[in-house]
Amino acid sequence: MTDIAWIDPLLRSARPQAVSALLRYFRDLDRAEEAFQEACLRALRNWPVNGPPRDAVAWLTLVGRNVGLDDVRRGKKSEPLPAEAAISNLEDAEADIAERLDDSHYRDDVLRLLFICCHPDLPAVQQIALALRVVSGLSVKEIARAFLVGESAMEQRITRAKSRVARADVPFEAPGAVERAERLGAVAAMIYLVFNEGYSASGGQAHLRVPLCDEAIRLARLLLTLFPAEPEIMGLTALLLLQHARAAARLDADGAIVLLDDQDRTRWDHDLIAEGLALVEKAARHGRPGPYQIQAAIAGVHARAARAADTDWRQIERLYAALERLQPSPVVTLNRAVAVSKVSGPEAALALIEPLADPLGSYFHFFGVKGGLLMQLGRATQARSAFDRAIALARTPAEAAHIRLHVDRLMQEGQTAEKNFRHSVGTPRPGSSSA
Repeated sequence: MTDIAWIDPLLRSARPQAVSALLRYFRDLDRAEEAFQEACLRALRNWPVNGPPRDAVAWLTLVGRNVGLDDVRRGKKSEPLPAEAAISNLEDAEADIAERLDDSHYRDDVLRLLFICCHPDLPAVQQIALALRVVSGLSVKEIARAFLVGESAMEQRITRAKSRVARADVPFEAPGAVERAERLGAVAAMIYLVFNEGYSASGGQAHLRVPLCDEAIRLARLLLTLFPAEPEIMGLTALLLLQHARAAARLDADGAIVLLDDQDRTRWDHDLIAEGLALVEKAARHGRPGPYQIQAAIAGVHARAARAADTDWRQIERLYAALERLQPSPVVTLNRAVAVSKVSGPEAALALIEPLADPLGSYFHFFGVKGGLLMQLGRATQARSAFDRAIALARTPAEAAHIRLHVDRLMQEGQTAEKNFRHSVGTPRPGSSSA
């Protein structure tokens, strides 16, 4: 075999299970990762000649374990293991490992690896970086580019995360049922944060962060494989799929944000939408709604609408109200207000968000929504003030440019209204009101 393009996806898909199995052997995150990397190098030399093994995970685990043990023995000045040819062709041993890597071991091993990355002693940003490095296998350079930080800074961040895990003396035994239930939410939250890091990117850097969305979806699917009957994991996976389905239509050719109502829906990925909607319906049949399920259902309502005008905003408002009861949050209320404006008008929505001024006083989207509602009500001066505040709080040039479009539209509409007014009643006298 001369074409080795097939090897990379095979190594990537095998990584979580192989690294987690090696972690069980060595009880050391660095050693497990290094053993897997060496096994991958041997696979790149061996597989193009001999073809893929019957079980890639078992092969990588066996070779990685032997390499790791060899390193330990060298450190103790003991005899090394046999030559690489002998190590790389142990079919009987590979088959034995494949038999022992059953569903139970696989689930426990991968869960242990995910739980370590989501250790409560780690800040969220370190959890994400560690998971992307250890579980997903992204290089430090790739992760640094995605987070828009220097490579050395990201290397230090990952090193600190590993050190904290080591100091915390994390148990390596199979997680019990109670721990699984407690930590599953943390793992799901970490995956959601990974996705948001990529999805929130805009403008010229967006292409650098798309891999974060892809990796989050891959991790969510992995988690769903481990917990196929858990409705919230179905909801999480569905939410990511439905959101990512719109990726190609979210930015225009100049990198400017395109609002959902203005997106070209023919550019949406309808295969991802179909997969996401099927998971939403499957989760709903369990009758145990949760935040991820409700958010996925909201995304599903948008996905089902062939045109923006076909969107069932009443259903979206009801879903946000349910989410608000289940998980009260000013941001949830702000999103609900957008739906309320579609159903009951901007005045009702504005009344809903007024109490949010303090908790969301530094939130870009709050002032963007407020400015839009004021603009609909014809309160131009107040709308301009809200938009100016949103521009000041914008995190990226694309977000600021998006608000400036609203301001330009506001000014044009204001000038048109003033011109029409003067044409109908004549030029107003000084001091008169033209409101």
